[in-house]
Amino acid sequence: MITDVAADRRYMAAAIALSERGRGLSTPNPNVGCLIVRGGHVVGRGWTQKGGRPHAEAQALDEAMDRAEGATAYVTLEPCFHLSPRGPRCADLMARAGVARVVIALRDPDPRTDGQGAAWLRERGVTVEMGLMAAEAAEAMRGFVLRQTLGRPAVTLKLGLSLDGRIALADGSSRWITGPDARAHAHLERARHDAILVGGGTLRADAPSLDVRLPGLKERSPRRLLLSRSAAPEGWSAIADPEDIATLDRVDHLMIEGGAETAAAFLRADLVDRLLLYRAPILIGAGLAGIGDIGLTDLADAHGRWRQTDQRQFGPDRLEVYARTRSA
Repeated sequence: MITDVAADRRYMAAAIALSERGRGLSTPNPNVGCLIVRGGHVVGRGWTQKGGRPHAEAQALDEAMDRAEGATAYVTLEPCFHLSPRGPRCADLMARAGVARVVIALRDPDPRTDGQGAAWLRERGVTVEMGLMAAEAAEAMRGFVLRQTLGRPAVTLKLGLSLDGRIALADGSSRWITGPDARAHAHLERARHDAILVGGGTLRADAPSLDVRLPGLKERSPRRLLLSRSAAPEGWSAIADPEDIATLDRVDHLMIEGGAETAAAFLRADLVDRLLLYRAPILIGAGLAGIGDIGLTDLADAHGRWRQTDQRQFGPDRLEVYARTRSA
């Protein structure tokens, strides 16, 4: 079969973009994206829906109907193979629909599938190719991948800072460090997470609502978590230590929003995978630092830990995004 590599990449990039629509909604299932293409036309689109069902492949096949026969499916994660009372196996659905070729970005790290979905398709005469844009797909499904490999959610630390690294005046006044455009983007980021966490000091000082205040996205407000050994107030859940995030049910994407000691606690435990630094072009001076003591004793150990992955401008404010550099 002659393939168009450039077209394959375009379609897979589109499937990855679709997968982002389910982030923060699909847990405990991965946020997968799928395109069905026949004769150079997209005939089916899907992404994992709220609560994990229907799966992206099922949604795309439903849209394609009989046009799926002989088509190519682009899917960001290997179609599931394990039996579930919640729905059929996607590998079986694709084979029965008559899909001729399946291009998979990422092999499923879940041992219930892990290569079996692809093998099932091949045994039924379907051409299967795996690995196209695997890194990009894994990044879009970071929470699911880390839950499978490290047993914990993906953690994003968000900080709104002055140029000199302050999050508030000395008296604790922090509204507002950044402008409305940057704050709106931060709310969009909230909508892409299953839960959001602050420390007890932030809760007492600010009484934050931690909701999503964007038109059309208010229902995507994440669960509210508190880092505290005391009981959480109504509407909140508490964890005693950063390592306890591994015990959180249906949380694959976790955002940390404050304060300085909570940020430091997660950094000391090396549990932060992504940094969102919103920098306002202001100087505060003797204010409150954005991060507390992270246990660093040698400056050399600070280097090589973070790599910049994105940067954007929101009015006068600048966003810098960094990913934790890990050996495995």
